[in-house]
Amino acid sequence: MRELPPFLRGLSARLLMLTVIFVMVSEVLIFVPSVARFRLNYLQEKIADAHLAILALEATPDNMVSEPLARELLGHVGAYGIVLHKPSATLMLDAGGAPRIDATFDLGDAGVARLIIDALIALEQRQNRILRVLDLSPKDPHIVVEVIMDEAPMRTAMIVYGSHILEMSIVISLITAALLYLALQWLLVAPLRRLTQSMVSFRADPEDESRAIPPSRRADEIGLAQRELAAMQETVRQALRHNARLAALGTAVAKISHDLRNILSTARLMSDSLADSEVPEVKRVTPRLLTAIDRAVALCARTLSYTREGAPPVSRSRFALAGLVKEIAELVEPKSEDGARLVNEVPAMLTVEADREQLFRVILNLARNAIEAGARRVSVSARSEAEATVVEVSDDGPGLPPKARDNLFRPFAGSARPGGTGLGLAIAREILRAHGGDITLGDSSAAGTTFCLRLPGAGGGASARPAAAAS
Repeated sequence: MRELPPFLRGLSARLLMLTVIFVMVSEVLIFVPSVARFRLNYLQEKIADAHLAILALEATPDNMVSEPLARELLGHVGAYGIVLHKPSATLMLDAGGAPRIDATFDLGDAGVARLIIDALIALEQRQNRILRVLDLSPKDPHIVVEVIMDEAPMRTAMIVYGSHILEMSIVISLITAALLYLALQWLLVAPLRRLTQSMVSFRADPEDESRAIPPSRRADEIGLAQRELAAMQETVRQALRHNARLAALGTAVAKISHDLRNILSTARLMSDSLADSEVPEVKRVTPRLLTAIDRAVALCARTLSYTREGAPPVSRSRFALAGLVKEIAELVEPKSEDGARLVNEVPAMLTVEADREQLFRVILNLARNAIEAGARRVSVSARSEAEATVVEVSDDGPGLPPKARDNLFRPFAGSARPGGTGLGLAIAREILRAHGGDITLGDSSAAGTTFCLRLPGAGGGASARPAAAAS
């Protein structure tokens, strides 16, 4: 398909063309009634001239004039014959030999639609017609004047009048289009072009402040768009700077964690030898020392894993959720020092389609966090909805502090425990979002905390009674 030239592809040219078209359409709608009105005035002037011409008959004793005078009077009117119908008499002026009448028009009974149709018919005629026109005299409303005349002179006058209107319409449309074009260029097209250029320039180098569009003082929609774009560019620029600092910090933390893990591994090997010591004080301190070293090594491993892995790959399979929760309970409860319990309230027949190892990791992390925060009872329940499976992990702990709720799911900022990193919840959200779902905080108060895990796809199997609490 042949492309339009560059001038016609622009918004300005299209607006110019549309303006010209719309003005011309408006002029055409005015043209037809105007020509019809011109025809009516033309015929009414003929009626008035005919009334004046036939008054010469009233000046004669026998209401008759000579044939040469009659021809002269009819020639001034442009008629073949004139008839004056008075209440008391009828006067006639003709030169003899009137032609056959082709059409009769009574102007007194013609409406607007009839006048427009008659005008269009007159313009379409290619041959002269003899018209008989009747109307009330403009000099005396009690007198009816009848004129027999040619249509060709009237048609010629209508064409000349219509040509003048058409020429004037073209001039008016061009002037209107030019003024509207300039106004739209100033008010709309030029600001939009600046917006586009600013977007393109900003995309090339978002961190260059000179490429940002200056905020506009205009109070209209264009001004609002420019201010919002300026604000958005500043927000993106700050986010890029923040992310750059975080990336640099993450690289530094990864290097430090790598070196620290090696140091801690060496310390762990050396500490293992202390476990065989017979000194009572050493035996008492060694388990706590080994636990602290293990936690530090695990922290370094989690930090390295978070900074390197990104979104984990998902290997989906369908499995019973209750069996997975039972395995978590068997792993968590023996390590609880204060006898905390994990209650499995998942229907035995409920199945989900997800990565089993990753979902195991998420629920295990939530359960451990709750127990370490002081919860004595953690319950896991699940239900099927229209297009998702919702898993709820609830506890009876003290709830999350306000700072932890404000920075929830943010790494290194959302931990509720002293010394925590907040990586667990951040990784849990990454895992759920990689599945197409999400994790949200359902409720957190002094009575406990509830996290909601949403997995896409309704759970398979029929609902059943909750499985027995794991012990």
